[in-house]
Amino acid sequence: MIEMQSFAPMMFVGLILVLLIGFPVAFSLSALGLACGFFAVEMGWFKPEFMSALPLNVFGILSNDLLLAIPFFTMMGTILEKCGLAEDMLDSMGQLFGPMKGGLGYSVIIVGFILGAITGTVAGQVIAMAMISLPVMMRYGYNMRYATGVLAASGTITQLVPPSLVLVVMADQLGKSVGDMYKGAWGPSILQVLIFALYTFLLTRVRPDWVPGVPKEARTMSGTQLWLKCLRGIIPSAVLIFAVLGSMGGLPGINTAICTPTEAGAMGAVGAFVLAAMHRRLNWELTKEAMIGTMRITAMVVFILIGSRVFSLVFQGVDGGIWIEHLLSGLPGGQTGFLIVVNIFIFFLAFFLDFFEIAFIILPLLGPVADKLGIDLIWFGVLLCVNMQTSFMHPPFGFALFYLRGISDSLFKNGSLPRKVESNDIYLGAIPWVVMQLILVVIVIFVPETVTTFLDKKVEVDMNQATEQLMQMGGGREEETKDQKEEDPMAVFRK
Repeated sequence: MIEMQSFAPMMFVGLILVLLIGFPVAFSLSALGLACGFFAVEMGWFKPEFMSALPLNVFGILSNDLLLAIPFFTMMGTILEKCGLAEDMLDSMGQLFGPMKGGLGYSVIIVGFILGAITGTVAGQVIAMAMISLPVMMRYGYNMRYATGVLAASGTITQLVPPSLVLVVMADQLGKSVGDMYKGAWGPSILQVLIFALYTFLLTRVRPDWVPGVPKEARTMSGTQLWLKCLRGIIPSAVLIFAVLGSMGGLPGINTAICTPTEAGAMGAVGAFVLAAMHRRLNWELTKEAMIGTMRITAMVVFILIGSRVFSLVFQGVDGGIWIEHLLSGLPGGQTGFLIVVNIFIFFLAFFLDFFEIAFIILPLLGPVADKLGIDLIWFGVLLCVNMQTSFMHPPFGFALFYLRGISDSLFKNGSLPRKVESNDIYLGAIPWVVMQLILVVIVIFVPETVTTFLDKKVEVDMNQATEQLMQMGGGREEETKDQKEEDPMAVFRK
């Protein structure tokens, strides 16, 4: 006979199996949760009234103001990826850095970082950069594996760079401020860009034939004209980033938030329309595509969240949270052992699951354990976000690789590429960049200051000193009152 203590592990194994089937996650989770819930009621582990909390949980999800930021940031990113901003920035940066060895690689990394801060969508970023840069890289003799790898990796960094949608979901699930989560993510984001750039620099020394410079005669602009074109793409984007993140306290050094994440997202969406108008790309077709894309992502997020809430309600009802806590808190190595095991688990789970699914399903199980182990939840959330970047780069399941595969085939068919890009080049080209992302995971685990340095410093109060000062203040007031009474004995009757 099944006992309740053994049912939680069975539910967890069932969760993994259901997720691997490939059926839409939201419906799989709901079905599994309801089936397990009815079975638990039948076994008498909790009363049927326990399931009545489910509608209240679902209503709580739909009334969460923080999640309103997701459609706004999605709208902002969708508009900016279609308004021609990526094309203009890649063209100008490519001409600026192109003549030096590895210059096209540097330009893709820098533009990927900037676009990551204003678009937030991997698919659009990888496709936009590949359409422009891949033909140029092949034309001037770049190694195919390096070219595909740098394009895919620079597109996936958008999941880490604020204002990432993943960080919004992380903050919601961990019960932390979105602004603090954004501040914590800046250190790893900048470090990731530097690691990518260092790898490119080392290639220019070890294998210079892989990353040749573009001939100067191939440049169509130079001097002041080229710099003005670069600044015309960077400055408006930087203004939008600082306005959105600064208003919600998401930039290092800004301790006051004047907007909620939802209000900042709305301001970012309006700013995206303004930038699209500045590039003369704002029209009804662009607006319609942006609205459809926003609707799809928002609906997906809501249904995944509802499904995960159905499962987690039943899982907690059969003491699944206690089982997870005992399982993970007893690992050797304390905090470090816990973080290593969790990150290995997330890394392999990311082969099959999307980042939203991991954030909604797995994070609520891990967050309470991390909190009880004394781990800073901002650091923990950013660390998992760094890890989940790899979900887009895993050969052969990474979505960024699928996007690159599709756009490279389209470019070859229309004659933009001199030869077909083989799947082998895409998969093998991704491996060094996945390794670099994992190196960043290790750095963040063992050097938590990469996250915490940018956070607001906690004010520590010495209670003994404070009590002593209060007693001194109280004693001074008593003496002052005594002196007043001695000087003016009629003061009591005047009151």
